[in-house]
Amino acid sequence: MSEEPKPRRRQARGERRIAQLLQAAADVFCANGYTATSTNAIAREAHVSPGTLYQYFPNKEAIAIELGGRLLHDMREAHGQAFTAENLALPLPEMLDAVVDPLIEFNCANPAFLALMHGSEVPGRIAEEHDELHRTLLARVREVIGHYAPALSAAERGRIAGMAFAAFKGGLDLVLAAPEGPERDATVTELKTLLLRYLSPLVGESAEGSVRVPADAADPGATRPRTSGIHTP
Repeated sequence: MSEEPKPRRRQARGERRIAQLLQAAADVFCANGYTATSTNAIAREAHVSPGTLYQYFPNKEAIAIELGGRLLHDMREAHGQAFTAENLALPLPEMLDAVVDPLIEFNCANPAFLALMHGSEVPGRIAEEHDELHRTLLARVREVIGHYAPALSAAERGRIAGMAFAAFKGGLDLVLAAPEGPERDATVTELKTLLLRYLSPLVGESAEGSVRVPADAADPGATRPRTSGIHTP
């Protein structure tokens, strides 16, 4: 005999509690890292008793798997918005804006993503899904390189894509470490400038452009143009 479905109100209350616990876990993972986090710390952050937490999750690993799965889903949504045919039709500077901005926006809004994915003892399921996402993103970057520079060999595309992706990930760490506001915006601009200057020789004159960056600290409201600095014949 099948169980009767739970009343909708009860289900909604449970979903809100789960969301509350996952947000608390995200905050604690960011502050302490996965390994140093305990279920008691998550319960305290969520302002519930450990017993209430255990009604929804049997242990820390189960919380991490649920949170990691949701974050990975959202990350796939973000890179789906970035790597589109419309964006590939743009000149390189505009394409970098269209691709980099959604990925940075996601990571700034979800700092637990990197904190959880880079933990030394994260559950294997999360690590495997993250590795798969990493491979997918790297493949998309190779496709972008091939689109803008079709004469490159597969080996060359792979090397350039790997270097560009590594530069993005390193720059992303600096972006997340920067205080929100002008300092973070300036760091994002520097990351885009780095990628533009590295990639512009591949596509010649179509890479030429400028990005707007904050001026010096004496005039924080001003901007100055910055060109790619690389001109190809």
